[in-house]
Amino acid sequence: MNDAQGSPQTVVVFGGTSEIAGALLRRLAARRARTVVLAGRDAARLEAAAAELRAAGVTLVETLPFEAADTAGHQALVDGVFDRHRDIDLALIAFGELGDQAALEADPEAAAGLARVNYVAAVSVGLAVAARMRAQGHGNLVALSSVAAERPRRSNFVYGSTKAGMDAFFRGLGDSLRGSGARVVVVRPGFVHTRMTAGLPPAPFATTPDAVAAGIVRALETGAATVWVPSILKWVMTVLRHLPGPVFRKLGER
Repeated sequence: MNDAQGSPQTVVVFGGTSEIAGALLRRLAARRARTVVLAGRDAARLEAAAAELRAAGVTLVETLPFEAADTAGHQALVDGVFDRHRDIDLALIAFGELGDQAALEADPEAAAGLARVNYVAAVSVGLAVAARMRAQGHGNLVALSSVAAERPRRSNFVYGSTKAGMDAFFRGLGDSLRGSGARVVVVRPGFVHTRMTAGLPPAPFATTPDAVAAGIVRALETGAATVWVPSILKWVMTVLRHLPGPVFRKLGER
C-alpha cells in the first residue's frame, strides 16, 4: 500500500531500463519506495539499474525478462508479479521504440513491428495490470505516451500513430477504472534527451528524464490524469491540433 504520505511503496516497471523510469524510481526511493520490480529485455542493464536502487535504499529489487512483442506471456508475467508482491501501488508502462521513419515507410513489416511494441503490447500489459489493480481496489497505472500522439507529423507519422492509439487506449482504460480505487495517468513528454533520441536534433521545449519524473510525482500527489512535460506543450499542442492541414504539413516536414 502507499505510505502515510501517499507515496508508492511497491512499484513495477515494464521497460525497466528506461531512463525516465530510472529517474522516477530514484525519486520514489527517496520517498521510501521499498519494493521494485524491473521487467525488461536487457539483463545487464536491468541488473545495473537494480544495483543503483539497492544502493538508494530500496529493500527488494526483482528483475524479470520481459519481451514487449511476446503478448502471449504478458498475463502470466503480470499475475506472477501481483501474486508474489500482493499490493502493487504503481505500475509504469515505459517500453517503446522510436524507429526511423524512412526505413519504416519502406518496410511494412518493420512498421507493423513498431506498432506491436508501442501499441499492441501496451494494450496487452495495460489490461492485465488494470484487472489486478481493479481487484485489489487501488493502484496507479502510469503510461508513457508522447506529444506525438496529439497530431502525428509527416516526419514521424508511423511512431506518432502508434502513440496516438496507445494514448487513446489508456485514456479509455482510465475511464473504465473510475470508482474502482485504481486510476490511470497518461504522460505526454515532448522530446526527451535519452538513449532513444541520441543523435537527433532536439525539438523545441526539449526536456530531461528527471523533469518527466518530477511531473509524474506531481500527478501522483495531485490526482492529475494527464501530464505534459514541459507543461507549455499542452498549449502548444492545443494550437497545433487546430492548424489548417497545409500549414501543419509544412511544420511536419521539419
